Amino acid sequence: MQTLNVDLGERAYPIHIGSGLLDRAELILPHLAQKRVMIVTNTTVAPLYLARLTATLETGAVAVSSVVLPDGEAYKNWETLNEIFDALLTDRAERKTTLIALGGGVIGDMTGFAAASYQRGVPFIQIPTTLLSQVDSSVGGKTGINHPLGKNMIGAFYQPKLVLADTDTLKTLPARELSAGLAEVIKYGLIWDADFFAWLEANMDKLRALDPAAITHAIYRSCEIKAQIVAQDEREGGIRAILNLGHTFGHAIETGMGYGNWLHGEAVAAGMALAAETSRRLGWLADADVERARALIRAAGLPDVAPDLGVETYLEYMGHDKKVEGGKMRFVLLKKLGEAVVTGDVPVDVLTGVLTAPH
Repeated sequence: MQTLNVDLGERAYPIHIGSGLLDRAELILPHLAQKRVMIVTNTTVAPLYLARLTATLETGAVAVSSVVLPDGEAYKNWETLNEIFDALLTDRAERKTTLIALGGGVIGDMTGFAAASYQRGVPFIQIPTTLLSQVDSSVGGKTGINHPLGKNMIGAFYQPKLVLADTDTLKTLPARELSAGLAEVIKYGLIWDADFFAWLEANMDKLRALDPAAITHAIYRSCEIKAQIVAQDEREGGIRAILNLGHTFGHAIETGMGYGNWLHGEAVAAGMALAAETSRRLGWLADADVERARALIRAAGLPDVAPDLGVETYLEYMGHDKKVEGGKMRFVLLKKLGEAVVTGDVPVDVLTGVLTAPH
């Protein structure tokens, strides 16, 4: 097991990464305010891991209840969130009852938002079971739900007490979901660490084959980069925005195609290709840099070509993006491989050219 810490003062918490962690009650019990938890999971993950996690907690004399939600981005909404509140109220959950998110990014985001809201805040723990949630969404305290007009537009910053990433859970992950998680791993290399990007180029086959040493290193380094950035800027007032490379385009793709038709990681991958092309047109990246980025995206089994939604549709959905400031769209772009910048100075003709360019 490897452990790193998200340094947020009194809200600091550990991230444990390794094999067999679902069976280790001693990692969870110290973080419970009372010996009572509610596990939030979904119809896909529950048959795989709910009984196992429940048994682990019960060895520590913890009273465990659970709520099983429908699976998928299409259910990341008010109606499904209310199912969590219904279960908490029916169970008479208290302010010291801990919510445990057992699942991917959708479960983590909704459980965190429920925890931030129920009785104005109860503790929660992230146990992410997908690569995307292990390297990204479980770390940093972003929680929320989608709205028909925009992704993740309703939510809260609310930090977990613990993140427990059991790499064994990735063995049950469909290949498409694994690739979707690799999009966020690639992102960290592009925005922060050119050496890590080069390591990914050399090791992508191992990652897709779930080589234990390679996948553990990729998760650890990704979490390490995110923890460093979040520690500097918890609420995304500055540098944390670079974690959204590809997301402004990607969220427009997800919304425009209908939630769940493109996986989040797939949309981010195509969005990163668009961001790289925008950076090239602004004179920051060379042609060879863009091709390296696109080649790595393809090697991960991801799309490097965005769907043709039409320029107007893209601009409409990107106008709802959380990074819009003073009515002006802001983009995360690349000064070079390994260095990102946030800018609002992208001429409309450049943006239009990128969105209409043949691929």
